[in-house]
Amino acid sequence: MEQLNKLIEHIVNRVNINLREPLVDVGPFVRGLIPRDSFSLYYAFYSITTTHPLKFHFRHSSVGGTYFLGKCEVDHSILYKSDIRGDELKRKGSIVNCNGKDIKLRDDEIISIRDSYLMKTLVHNKSHDPENLETFKIANTVSLNYANIHGTSLEGCFLEPFASLDLSVCHDCAVGAFSYVQAGELSHKRIKPGRVWVKSPGLFEFKYHFPEEILPDYIRMENHRPVGKLIDFFEDKKEDFVPIYSAVQTENTIEAEGAAVSPYAVIKGVCSVDKNVLVAQRSYIDNSKLGPGSNAQENCYIINSTYEGYDVTAHGGKVIYSNLGKNIFVGFNSFVNGKEDARIKIGSNSIVMPHTIIDAQEPLDIPENCIVWGYITKQEDLELHSLSLEEFSSIKGQFQLGDMKFEGLGAKFVDAFRHRIAHILEENGAFYNGTEETKGHAQKTQDISFNILQPYPEGILKGLYPELAINPLEPSDL
Repeated sequence: MEQLNKLIEHIVNRVNINLREPLVDVGPFVRGLIPRDSFSLYYAFYSITTTHPLKFHFRHSSVGGTYFLGKCEVDHSILYKSDIRGDELKRKGSIVNCNGKDIKLRDDEIISIRDSYLMKTLVHNKSHDPENLETFKIANTVSLNYANIHGTSLEGCFLEPFASLDLSVCHDCAVGAFSYVQAGELSHKRIKPGRVWVKSPGLFEFKYHFPEEILPDYIRMENHRPVGKLIDFFEDKKEDFVPIYSAVQTENTIEAEGAAVSPYAVIKGVCSVDKNVLVAQRSYIDNSKLGPGSNAQENCYIINSTYEGYDVTAHGGKVIYSNLGKNIFVGFNSFVNGKEDARIKIGSNSIVMPHTIIDAQEPLDIPENCIVWGYITKQEDLELHSLSLEEFSSIKGQFQLGDMKFEGLGAKFVDAFRHRIAHILEENGAFYNGTEETKGHAQKTQDISFNILQPYPEGILKGLYPELAINPLEPSDL
């Protein structure tokens, strides 16, 4: 495994050079993070459909257990059990407005990952970097367990476990565990653990920070390794994925009109899905019902719960012993943890902010048309951690409620969320009615096939993969 060891040190050096400010040494976080034999145990898979542009190239890399879709290239990187999902990349000929100017793309956008180490990380959406319109770029970056890189170009960054960077551009930044950042372009920033920060310059800024005495129970770093209730939650269920990833060909028996349930998702107990539902790979559904148009994205866990319909569970969201009305949004990495004797009810049209922890100690009833955030364990906590959407929309200027601070126009903030939720449902095909115009991910991935990729099993190249390119097959004139 000589070459693999050299590759790890190469990545450490490249990232550390970028992180001089803020000063972070990523070496202790990645050295020994993955048992050396595990690099050669798991196959990777590249997905092929008739609707997504094909291009896949990687060299001098290790990509065990990683899922790829769309145009991707990987160079001198380690991707371990990650999801590189390029089904919403921008297409050649599309028009992008940058600073008031319309620019026509000359090429399809591609996800480019170089000199980086991504551990159980999601990469999705399209780049929001105006300087690299055709490239969703991740370079000189380390990302740890269950982080989300969503529409965010990164260079020289470090993401601790359960961190999310969303619709931004980041250079030389370190983002703490369980922090969510959607704040435009950032350089040389150190984001503390447990910060939720949503900013649209000139319109609004939402800020919340988890109490220091609370967050470590759920996620913290000890000896450069993640521990806490969130890690325990995943560890307790990881064995359920073993049979799925032990077979080259897998299948799920749940079917519904216009729906797609990935063969790489866990389905347990008595489950049902209605029409136009999307259940992505690495999601986990146990004894639950998903109403029409609902979705469970990557690393989502839905257990002993019911969804009435058109409910979005964003990447990493966990919903347990809960009843969701219609049009509910559960944000990235949120933990909606009801109990058998303390169920959570969420009324229709409500928004659970990204990185919210609702850990019920008693039955909870969240009203409809409501927005919630932060840390909630009992009904009275909602007084300082929620507002009706009507009240939030009326905010103008500075506003504070408990540990949440907001500045700007509440109506713009609420409208932005509503627009985004509608966009997610459309992209997922929640409103599919048989026409091409209403097709989304649930319909476009029904006939997906997988190319299985294997590493070198022994020798100095053990754990690395042969250089490989997959390109579209041109029709033959034979």
